[in-house]
Amino acid sequence: MHDLFREDIRLLGRILGDTIREQEGDDTFNLVETARRTSFAIARGDADISELQQLFNNLEPQAMLPVVRAFSHFALLVNVVEDLHDYEAAQRALDEGQPAPNSSLEATATKLAQSEVPAHHVADIMRHAEVAPVLTAHPTETRRRTVFDAQAHILELLAKRHEILAKPHGARTDKHLADIEKDMRRRISMLLQTALIRVARPRIEDEVDVGLRYYTLSLLEQIPAINHDVAVMLEKLYGKDIPRTPMIQPGSWIGGDHDGNPYVTADTLTYATTRAADTVLTFYIEQLHALEHELSLSDRLTNPTVELVALATKGHDDVPSRVDEPYRRAVHGLRGRMNATKAQALGDTAVEGTWYRVHEPYNSAEEFANDLAIIDHSLRHNHDGLIADDRLARIRSAVDSFGFHLYSMDLRQNSDSFEQTLGEVFATAGVCQNYAALGEEDKIALLSRELLSPRPLIPRIHAPFSEAVERELGIFRTASQLVNTFGPRMIPHVIISMATSVSDILEPMVLAKEFGMISVDGTRLRGDIDIIPLFETIDDLAAGADILRALWSVEVYRDYLEQRNNLQEVMLGYSDSNKDGGYLAANWALYDAELAIVAACRDNDVRLRFFHGRGGTVGRGGGPTYDAILAQPEGAVRGAVRVTEQGEIISAKYGDPLSARKNLEALVAATLEASLLSVNDLTDPERAYRIVAEIAEASRQVYSNLMHEDPGFIEYFTTSTPLQEIGSLNIGSRPASRKQTNSISDLRAIPWVLSWSQSRAMLPGWFGVGTAIKQWVGDDATRLEELQTLNRTWPFFSSVMSNMAQVMSKADMNVSGLYSTLVADVDTRERIFGKIAEEYELTKDMFFAVTGAESLLEDNPMLARSVRTRYPYLLPLNVIQLELLRRYRAGDEREIVSTGIRLTMNGLATALRNSG
Repeated sequence: MHDLFREDIRLLGRILGDTIREQEGDDTFNLVETARRTSFAIARGDADISELQQLFNNLEPQAMLPVVRAFSHFALLVNVVEDLHDYEAAQRALDEGQPAPNSSLEATATKLAQSEVPAHHVADIMRHAEVAPVLTAHPTETRRRTVFDAQAHILELLAKRHEILAKPHGARTDKHLADIEKDMRRRISMLLQTALIRVARPRIEDEVDVGLRYYTLSLLEQIPAINHDVAVMLEKLYGKDIPRTPMIQPGSWIGGDHDGNPYVTADTLTYATTRAADTVLTFYIEQLHALEHELSLSDRLTNPTVELVALATKGHDDVPSRVDEPYRRAVHGLRGRMNATKAQALGDTAVEGTWYRVHEPYNSAEEFANDLAIIDHSLRHNHDGLIADDRLARIRSAVDSFGFHLYSMDLRQNSDSFEQTLGEVFATAGVCQNYAALGEEDKIALLSRELLSPRPLIPRIHAPFSEAVERELGIFRTASQLVNTFGPRMIPHVIISMATSVSDILEPMVLAKEFGMISVDGTRLRGDIDIIPLFETIDDLAAGADILRALWSVEVYRDYLEQRNNLQEVMLGYSDSNKDGGYLAANWALYDAELAIVAACRDNDVRLRFFHGRGGTVGRGGGPTYDAILAQPEGAVRGAVRVTEQGEIISAKYGDPLSARKNLEALVAATLEASLLSVNDLTDPERAYRIVAEIAEASRQVYSNLMHEDPGFIEYFTTSTPLQEIGSLNIGSRPASRKQTNSISDLRAIPWVLSWSQSRAMLPGWFGVGTAIKQWVGDDATRLEELQTLNRTWPFFSSVMSNMAQVMSKADMNVSGLYSTLVADVDTRERIFGKIAEEYELTKDMFFAVTGAESLLEDNPMLARSVRTRYPYLLPLNVIQLELLRRYRAGDEREIVSTGIRLTMNGLATALRNSG
């Protein structure tokens, strides 16, 4: 099948080339072909990258852009081929009787069946189960629906082609293959003439629509399917007493994450939540319409229950031909009520026609679920379980999974902004004229008093608050209204970025109470919203457990936690900790923080749920999700985990049903295994922890010597990468920095990582590790053997090493060296790039020594194939980006130049797949 993979690549490449010749002419086609051949020669070592540069040095941007589009589109097509072949390979393995692969539900079921996990333990885990992929916005994820549709069509055509090729050659085989190729040519022709990105800076509303696109592409179908499959699997293994909790409960930050983004307002929050509700309510209406068509059962041939007959009677379906069809009449009523619900929540214009107005809207998703249960019970009562287990079961699982809200919207803001907001509110209300100047104990005392006070702080008449505070108050006011409309699951979380103290965590609670999301019941608080500290920097991660212990000692908060079933969610920031201390130091700081927080929760009888702020790339906590969850400390995953999904990784994971199923299964399988099975073989954990802590500290020092202490580093970074252009060229709705400074600490994590990936240094995913390991091992063979043993027996350590190798495989020091020439100061350029290149080679050597591998991707043949396939096609994008950056910075600010830079960024991110 490897030959078929290469054949598919060649076929799509040939069609793309033919289309370029037809649409752009021979000159453009010849330029693309020359660039392609030169790139392959460079990959083989038969040419120097300077030969590729010479092709574009003197070209006008008008001639470059078709080349950028050609290689960007090829990256899209390669993604399609890889996804299809990976899926088909997995299916062939199952057909051949091979065991189901790790990260699949089938493999997890086998492991559980072979274990001795008691049913009561499984039941306890499932009572509080929650696996939440939380989608966030990303500057390179601006592709349009048309592009996704084209990819889906091409994947479908390739799959049909494979089916034909797998059969004996018949009289019509050639015609069928020719028809498929003709359709491919049509799709690729349309794709090549479709703009890959939008010209204007995307609005938050655009980012919301992009996020919702994945629901219609895959998630509306796959999330309920997996939740249903998990329930059935556990019931077969452990009996009917296992709670049927929907494990996957998705979330979103898009429209509610106002940390450093002034464009997030009450209006964007309303848009994001109402569009989500519109999406899921429309889905229910469509599914009910199909179910109404299917359930043609006659009461002359079946015996519906009394409850079903009553439901049918209320269905307002008086068509004579349906008089004996109670199920259809019942579902018609459900559909009418769902339309009425949609009209009530979103307005009459959201629903076509007026027929539904005789129906009462549903008060809650639970009420809708109860009606569906009546239909299910009646079918099963009449031995029609086979019918009940089809579309009806899927709708019921969807309601359990999505409610009327679709996803849970998180509100996130940084602690400084919450302090500023409350400072103005307190001053206006006459409570405290200078809240920020108070000491921590005084702040806690004041906040505790205000939380238990029934009086409002904000006057009913308009108060003269600053613009930023008005925006903040408007978001909370609107959030409260949205919860009243769609239920508490619509906005169940408030996240505090850069949480460094107890008062940081109490402050948003006062705002939530002010707008009714938390209420006072005598001397106790009641509410449906979780207050979640986000520990991000290395120092804050180290202090996290102590902050939580102090928080739980505050009586008003501990009382609130108890009525929330003693559940404390804690978010861990992968991006800022990496930016703060480097790859290994950040990973160890996170693991060590988890150990301490797990112990603190155990000591205080608090249930814990971690929320991992992972990005797409390894430098932001990315990597295989299954391995990452299994690498958590014991007790960190007890049936519940929330994970951000960011960057180009969203389209790679959820852009089609096959990928979505695979990646969602991996999330669920890992969560079940980490919660129920022993996955750690460490014989001396304390020794292992000391070893990694020492190496991590050494790596942090190497990292800091360059990032924080070298006086030329800021100039090198901001000049040798496209950082400036990320902030100025309408890439993403969010500013590149939280503040207008040149400080690395104020820079947002996405631009930090995206900049290094575009220049192919990939520095956040590996820098400092090589020197640290070499220093720790020295000439001691015993120490090297210890690391080799840890790599074999400790999932955390092996995952760290494997993820590092993956990101290093996508780095290219030759290309990164070209970007370094953008730095004007020769001494700075040579010194800093020399350190980077030297550390890269040393880190590779240390990786080989510790793992025994002979190549970076020895344990990941599929990624190795991907890198080999893609590498030559990345080079033209990098070379053209570099040339356009030179011209843009030299003053050529024509639209075509800035458009070209954006296109190269998008193309590289698409080709690298987990770039930001």
